[in-house]
Order: sequence, then C-alpha cells, then structure tokens
Amino acid sequence: MTSLPDHTVPAPPSAPPPIWFLTPDGFFALPLAERPEDRAERAEAFVRELYSRGDEAIWGPAAPYFAGLAELLGNTGVSYAALGLFSTAEESLTPDGEATRHESAEGAAQCAFTLAAVPTDHDGTEPDVVAQGITAALSKEAFNDVRWLDLPCGPAVACITWHQHQITPEATADGEAADVVTAQIQVHIPFPTGPFTAVFTLLTAYVDHWPQFCDMLEAILQTVSFVDPAQGTNTDAA
Repeated sequence: MTSLPDHTVPAPPSAPPPIWFLTPDGFFALPLAERPEDRAERAEAFVRELYSRGDEAIWGPAAPYFAGLAELLGNTGVSYAALGLFSTAEESLTPDGEATRHESAEGAAQCAFTLAAVPTDHDGTEPDVVAQGITAALSKEAFNDVRWLDLPCGPAVACITWHQHQITPEATADGEAADVVTAQIQVHIPFPTGPFTAVFTLLTAYVDHWPQFCDMLEAILQTVSFVDPAQGTNTDAA
C-alpha cells in the first residue's frame, strides 16, 4: 500500500491532542482551516490536484464550493476530511510484472472519509471501558453491525450500517425516481489520554466495491497513532 505523508491533526489547547495516520494514494484532503482566507487558498490547491487535467473553467467554480463545504464540515467538529477517488479498471501486468496504473476515466469509485473527536467522560486509564460502553450503546440498534477491534493504538469499535435513499426525479438524468444504497463504517477509538474518542467515518455509494473499501480502511487504522511516529513507537497500545 503506497502511503502519503502521515496526517497530523493538530489542535488548539482546548481541543483533543494530535492524532497521526496514513492514507493511500487517491485521497484528496479537503481544505479545512480556521480562517476563510486559508480555506480559500487551500481550496485553490485542492481543485487543481483533484481535477489535475482541468483548467480555470473547472477550477474557478469548484474552489468556492469546496471552501464552503470545508467550512460546513469544520463547524460540525470534523478535523480531517478527504474525498477518495479510485480507478475501478482491472489491473494488468507490465512485462516486468508490475501493475499498471489506470485513469479514473476508465471507471472510478468514490468515498468520503472524515475524522472527528467526540468528548467522552474518561481518563487515560480506561479506554477499554469506554470502548465497551460504545459497543453496548451501538448494539442497541438492531441493524448495526458492531465489531470490537484490537488496533496497534488501542481498543476500538467498528459499526457498519447500510441505508437506502430515494432520489427524486428532479435530481436524476432520466427524470425517474431512483433508489441509491450507501454503506458506512464508523470506527470509534478512545484517546488513551482522555477525554475524547476519535471517530473515523468512511461512506460510499459504490457498494459493489465495499470489500475493497473495508480493506483500505483496515490498512489506514493500522497506522493510527496517538504518539508522533517520528519520536518512536506508540507505547499506548493495549
């Protein structure tokens, strides 16, 4: 799995401490920032990376849209958000045995990926207790698929949900109502220092590729750390 540089989600003194993780190629981080001018600047760079073969006719209208989306997400407590865009073309091998890279024009699957920190009443001595409480709370909903995870950074709880949505005729290309199925997985990881729980969310409507998205998220979760990887191994893992 080819990874980008690790993501550090910093925080002001009153917010959660930093958390680190790696994402694979194909993730485009949305321009989250406190100041509007910073969001606008990051949005300009974001659209040029996302639409690398576009021009000002595409970049101009897209940048304000994504800047506004970043503001909305930031107001909900999200500290990291990314759009995942991946080719669905079948891989073939070159003469030297390496897989070729395909353009997304040959077929692409998308997902939304976010991280938020939710306040939870615990200190650094009881992340297992918090995870057990999260498991019990989520298991009350019959349609939740709840699973306990033992990650290198500590205990975690995964919750998978599927939803069916009806798209109105006004929003479809053929003018007919359509049903869309989405799949979501949320992973709750209590901070070992308390009193917050990190919540990673991956959402996609490309459910035909759900196993691949789950594998990708699993790989990301293996890299989560509450200690700067540059300063040594995470010693807070359970």
